[in-house]
Amino acid sequence: MNIVSGAMILMVAGALVSTSIAADWSSGMQGGGVVTVDSATRRASITRDGVTSPLWDGVHLLQDGSAMIVNNGKVITGASADAPHQLPPPEPAEWEGMPVVGYSPCEQLTRRVCGLQNECATAEACNPSQQLLTMERGERSKAEDGSRMTFTSGQCLKAMHDEAYFLPCRYAKQQQ
Repeated sequence: MNIVSGAMILMVAGALVSTSIAADWSSGMQGGGVVTVDSATRRASITRDGVTSPLWDGVHLLQDGSAMIVNNGKVITGASADAPHQLPPPEPAEWEGMPVVGYSPCEQLTRRVCGLQNECATAEACNPSQQLLTMERGERSKAEDGSRMTFTSGQCLKAMHDEAYFLPCRYAKQQQ
């Protein structure tokens, strides 16, 4: 009985150690909760009020101001130790409060990724770009001067340089 109990304790301890190694990245999310990314699988989960569930697909803003994109339950951009395409928080002095001339950065990103008439709506990055656009519009509508760039405008500026994930809509270019 003592050998069995000792073996059980070792198995439980081993499971706890492997779990803590696999889930080695976490951050607070804007709006509440803590997101955790398993470095082995890149699966993201969120814990709120003691309840943990998978993080839904889309764009998520972290407390440090960076953006994380989840697609099919896996982290695509940001928030993982081995993430190849991180969208770091932009420097506010560079863009925040600057006037928007023509299309806003998020409108430009969405037009480039989804197409001028939504020709590439099924592209992997189209939905996240549209979510960023919705967030930017919400920030601009709440601002004192809605004709100026917002925090999310800066995230879209960074995303425009990430052509590994935010691929241009090829179909739209062929039609022009």
